[in-house]
Amino acid sequence: MDKSYNPQAIEQYWYQIWEQKGYFTPQGKDSSYCIMIPPPNVTGHLHMGHAFQSTIMDALIRYHRMRGDDTLWQVGADHAGIATQMVVENQLNAEGKTRHDLGREAFIQRVWEWKEHSGGTITRQLRRMGTSVDWSRERFTMDEGLSQAVCEVFVRLYDEGLLYRGQRLVNWDSVLHTAISDLEVISEEENSHLWHMRYPLLDGSGHLVVATTRPETMLGDTAVAVHPEDPRYQHLIGKTVALPLTDRTIPVIADDYVEPEFGSGCVKITPAHDFNDYEVGQRHGLPFINIFTVDASLNENVPERYRSLDRFEARKLVVADLEAAGLLEKIEDHTLMVPRGDRSRTVIEPYLTDQWFVKTAPLAEPAIQAVENGKIRFIPENWNKIYFEWMRNIQDWCISRQIWWGHRIPAWYDPEGKIYVAPTEIQARQKYNLPPDLPLEQDPDVLDTWFSSALWPFSTLGWPEDTSLLRAFYPTSVLVTGFDIIFFWVARMIMMGLKFTGEVPFHEVYIHGLVRDAEGQKMSKSKGNVLDPLDLIDGIDLETLVTKRTGGLMQPAMAKRIEKATRKEFPQGIPSFGCDALRFTFAILATRGRDIRFDLGRIEGYRNFCNKLWNAARYVLINVSSEISVERQDKLEQAEENLMLGAPERWIISRFHSTTQEVIEGIENYRFDRVAQAIYNFTWNEYCDWYLELSKPVLNNPASPEAAKRGTRHTLVHVLEALLRLAHPIIPFITEEIWQQVGPLAGRQGKTIMLQPYPQPEIDKTDEDAVAEIEWVIAFVTGVRSIRSQMNIAPGKPIPLLLQAGKAHDRTRLESNQKFLAALAKLDSIQWLKDETPPPAATALVDELKLLIPLAGLIDKEAELKRLDREMQRMRKDLARVQGKLANSNYVERAPAEIVAKERQRAQEVTAALSTLEQQHAEITDLNP
Repeated sequence: MDKSYNPQAIEQYWYQIWEQKGYFTPQGKDSSYCIMIPPPNVTGHLHMGHAFQSTIMDALIRYHRMRGDDTLWQVGADHAGIATQMVVENQLNAEGKTRHDLGREAFIQRVWEWKEHSGGTITRQLRRMGTSVDWSRERFTMDEGLSQAVCEVFVRLYDEGLLYRGQRLVNWDSVLHTAISDLEVISEEENSHLWHMRYPLLDGSGHLVVATTRPETMLGDTAVAVHPEDPRYQHLIGKTVALPLTDRTIPVIADDYVEPEFGSGCVKITPAHDFNDYEVGQRHGLPFINIFTVDASLNENVPERYRSLDRFEARKLVVADLEAAGLLEKIEDHTLMVPRGDRSRTVIEPYLTDQWFVKTAPLAEPAIQAVENGKIRFIPENWNKIYFEWMRNIQDWCISRQIWWGHRIPAWYDPEGKIYVAPTEIQARQKYNLPPDLPLEQDPDVLDTWFSSALWPFSTLGWPEDTSLLRAFYPTSVLVTGFDIIFFWVARMIMMGLKFTGEVPFHEVYIHGLVRDAEGQKMSKSKGNVLDPLDLIDGIDLETLVTKRTGGLMQPAMAKRIEKATRKEFPQGIPSFGCDALRFTFAILATRGRDIRFDLGRIEGYRNFCNKLWNAARYVLINVSSEISVERQDKLEQAEENLMLGAPERWIISRFHSTTQEVIEGIENYRFDRVAQAIYNFTWNEYCDWYLELSKPVLNNPASPEAAKRGTRHTLVHVLEALLRLAHPIIPFITEEIWQQVGPLAGRQGKTIMLQPYPQPEIDKTDEDAVAEIEWVIAFVTGVRSIRSQMNIAPGKPIPLLLQAGKAHDRTRLESNQKFLAALAKLDSIQWLKDETPPPAATALVDELKLLIPLAGLIDKEAELKRLDREMQRMRKDLARVQGKLANSNYVERAPAEIVAKERQRAQEVTAALSTLEQQHAEITDLNP
């Protein structure tokens, strides 16, 4: 092994080997395990959420592969209709063209060309994360097979009356000229106004005041609503008001939707341009008046004065006309959530238009039952409630989009507008027995991307054909996803899976949190806090990082702010941490919370962890490889008398079995934080910090029996080899690299660690006596080292140790482990005291046993007192500063609660540390000169 751990030298090398050798493909075992990757957009780039999610899925896949399951991790990408079309349209715009210049077929061909040459960046980046997906079965939602499945589902839903075309309210993007899903709408808080308008009663008895954030939509009002129990307006229900600036009159209606406490208690109802108003309009049979064109200009349904105006220009004119007519009561500053398209950034309008919809209520009922009866289990279980709430109030699903890239809707229209649904025009004519001379025109719309991805668990396995792959791996085992797409994807997969296969698409749904920065803020380009996982793996210099974070920002002030913050946070850029360190960080952060706070300091610590494992392996190989061979080891294992396993060996083996059980329980319960913590604690604290040190007195002592040395070497290599297999699902690269040398020494056959069996706990082999004995040794050595640290005694300086009190087992353990205690605690003598009074000494306890280190002659009394005086003076100043803050009521009341809590904790820590120093000062003062 190289002297230094260099992840760049091993990671890409091993990934190429794994992929080339076909290790990621199912091995044809009896029991199956399958995960469907949430298909990333073909336009996408790997972000922290993808990297986190991929780490969790890969850990599960590698674990089950090593457990002997026939394992498939199905990979693929989503065609991302709107996003991909925008990429190619932007290219055309740069050439001075539009898609209409090319025509539909040529444009689609242009998109396919882009996909082949530039798409799929994220799938290449997933390789850098070590994802062991089956690349030989990579799918794309526009593949021929998947397209066939999409068409089959559409036709069957239509034929069963579960799919229809109708006029309903949708999210409309006036730049892209298409309906979009809720997930493609980003609501952001913005400063605006609240306009209070007067609507005169037709009988001349006064007026009603309504307030709105979109005054231009009043031209489409068809009612004013009040609460049916609001005493202020009981007498007005059923009356009529004149709609300002128009020649229309509208009724005053009563509806529970109105909140009497909000505003005036009167609400304008615009059914064609507000989702809540749409429901009110349906309940009361109100007219639905659409006042917008596809590009959000005002249409012929408004007075001529406002026609063809952009909505925001119309807003200004409407407000001015209301004011001129004396109908504008007041304007208030108002902060509101504004919905914008995530691609176009334009304000989204609720828009009444003809679209294709799926009737979801009949599909939702069996999907609800599947979770109720336990066929599908959400982890954590609290997501059940949210799932049920949404599914029991589910709305019909708009599945059509007014773009060109995507699955074109398999519906044809005759000149009279009659609809014929079939996979092809020929099949439509046959199905409906249409005359050959009847002209048919295919629907120009395409299907929502989520429609095809809802079929992902079974369409990727060959459905509607009865394939061997479908029989082997459907239903799949678990879905790993974020909570933000439970409704958009998870629920729809469950509905479609049950409908078309009769089986749930997966048995478990592991819902993880969203990755945020160290302060809990969402990572976004505008905040300048985005971290690229590949930059963490391979490193990035400061100037490139600055350019990356500020590139594309429209506001110079924002770019300057982000540049300044980046230079301050990363003055040397971001160093290379390697993929394993990043994966381990993600695993240990995988708690059950909604937010995953990513602190760059954590990944640095786990890079050190990988380095620790590397150095431990080098120590083992140096001490074992020259003394052991596979053939010799086999012979040694046949004769137990050739191996002497001391208490340290029996302890580390016992601890490994306990750790293995803890790790397996963590994986099975999706507690990857506990898995990573257990591996970390065993590797760093027990194997590296203690067992390697306990092995040295045996291996380095010429007087040690050969059987004891063989037992130590045997344990060193076998525990390390098993530890590598235990940790492999989380840190695959370093474990593979080390295993290639350690595995053969432990008698393991095979070309890769990833196909080796996963360790199984053998709790019955736990040696409780050895565990208790070595824990006593650790406590003993830790006590001595603590005294050294407190009294500033050099770590390597041999010291005498006095023992007092204790029990019989303390003497027995001391006698059995004296060589370990002397070596690890650097003791030059150990003496038991009887009844005599001990000299001035620093003391530590191991249960009832007192460890005493006489201080006389070990420290420079005057120098140590001066050092302690300086340290106590510094601490007293620090404590006074903190206490001063906490005594200031203004500070305590106004500062963020978490900051105040940190200051209180700091005060407690400094007080405790100061008390310890004062005690040390008193003990040293009492020493004779």
